[in-house]
Amino acid sequence: MLLEPLNQWVLTELPRLNRSILARAEPPGTLAAEFSQSVLADLPPPEALDPADARRLTVLLGLSGSCVARHFQEEDLSRKARPRESFAALRAGPCGIPFPDYFARLTRTTRTGHPARDCYASLVRWNVPTIEVRIGGGPVVSVLPGCFADLRVRTYTGDPGEVSFFELLKKSEALELAANQALAPIADGDVHILSAEAEQRTRMATALLLDIAHLNHDFAKRPPERGGLRPDHFMDVFRQFAVHWERGDVPPSGAQDPEFLRRDFLLGIAFPDYGTHIRRNFPSMLDEERRTLTALMGRPSLTAALLEVLGLDDAALEAMTREQTRAALRRHPMLGAWYGLLNANAKVGAVHLMLAEKYLFKPQHTRDATGVGDRPLVSNRTGTTGMDEPMLVRLARARQRHALRRLGPPAVRRPDRSLLNAPDLEDTRPGLAADVTLVGSRS
Repeated sequence: MLLEPLNQWVLTELPRLNRSILARAEPPGTLAAEFSQSVLADLPPPEALDPADARRLTVLLGLSGSCVARHFQEEDLSRKARPRESFAALRAGPCGIPFPDYFARLTRTTRTGHPARDCYASLVRWNVPTIEVRIGGGPVVSVLPGCFADLRVRTYTGDPGEVSFFELLKKSEALELAANQALAPIADGDVHILSAEAEQRTRMATALLLDIAHLNHDFAKRPPERGGLRPDHFMDVFRQFAVHWERGDVPPSGAQDPEFLRRDFLLGIAFPDYGTHIRRNFPSMLDEERRTLTALMGRPSLTAALLEVLGLDDAALEAMTREQTRAALRRHPMLGAWYGLLNANAKVGAVHLMLAEKYLFKPQHTRDATGVGDRPLVSNRTGTTGMDEPMLVRLARARQRHALRRLGPPAVRRPDRSLLNAPDLEDTRPGLAADVTLVGSRS
């Protein structure tokens, strides 16, 4: 099969061509011409591939297609209104199938419900090597497979910051998966929510969430010479490949991480009509992801279930005296464990907001204040899914305004924090210090 030569082309020639075009050493059409000759010309019919190879080819063509589209639209910004024209000259295989039609047939062959453009699943999860999460050298607690046997990451320009960022997204998702799997038996009713096992699972999930916050916090501090991501590269190079293939489609975004969204529904989030907000990203997600999230939208959160079992609600929690709160925490250890989990979840949301501020919103505020302005191709004033800074702030605050927040200070002062076993939101130490390892694909 041609997949390995194509993989090598995407790993080497695609970033070289992108760098050359961005440096104005070669004209924008160079990439499309080379892509047609070296990649598309000899492709087999999509239906001749098995689903695993179709997924690999989806990664390679999706990444390349967005590069072609970026250069075509950036050369003449009026083309943004007609994004499908980006692929007008591209034909795949001996029969000359138009590229958008070939890609749509290819994604159907993956049997995953992948959209007819690149998306988070192919750009991040299928692209980055398989990741295993272990705790304390013990057994694997979660696996997030990749599609390639190598340990390399396919990127736009080969910049080390792009590699690190893709790895950060997938490592975070693998830890989130481990946390969600710890809570799943409680959500499914196989483990009673007040049992000792439920408390143990809750504390494990809490520690995994703290690991996620620690991982992301460390990424923000990493200097470029150690693989850190430069804000100007993120804004001016990386994000500019998140162009439209069709008018109104949804480009890839870390906001489409399904395990992050799954956790919001498991724990509950004080955000009006959150389900409608999430459904806007459904066209960019896989069938299984849509099914999982839709099912969770239709049932109460675990936080609501816990409060119902304990006969508590917001009014009762607000009316509790300090002594009543202490008594409730002693009587129901799960209450303190769940408080810790919700606080850890709020911390993850706060760290994600910090990353958006560091790499996007604050630099753009500076550009606006100094007259530099915005990028004309892909705006840096919003995320690629259209979420602006106030929206992200509201989401972060909604996770902080969780249902058990009234158990914390001032109702319970610092000497009583041992009852809650709650993480300090300013503490950046890891929870379990889980081992998150790239191991390559087993497919």
